[in-house]
Amino acid sequence: MAKSRGRGKPTRRRDRRAGGGGGRRKPCQFCRDKVEQVDYKDVATLRKFISEKGKIRSRRISGSCRRHQVQVARAVKRARELALLPYVNEGGRDDSPRRER
Repeated sequence: MAKSRGRGKPTRRRDRRAGGGGGRRKPCQFCRDKVEQVDYKDVATLRKFISEKGKIRSRRISGSCRRHQVQVARAVKRARELALLPYVNEGGRDDSPRRER
């Protein structure tokens, strides 16, 4: 017979989370303000949903609900098309140093 090491069931990575996580999600900014449609001309609001590199932030990061995240993505794309928002950051290059291979 083989010796049992007493390990039992291995813990999953999400079960070992040190930060605690959990809790309530913050409510969607647009649902809280009772906004029906996200406006592509409201550049100040749309900038909150874009990273420094110019990427659209995900729902998990932005805190938007599914419906409004789709509207935000569409509004950002329209604003980019009309040159209200940039496609990339101002310099056009990434500020972080690149790794050499």
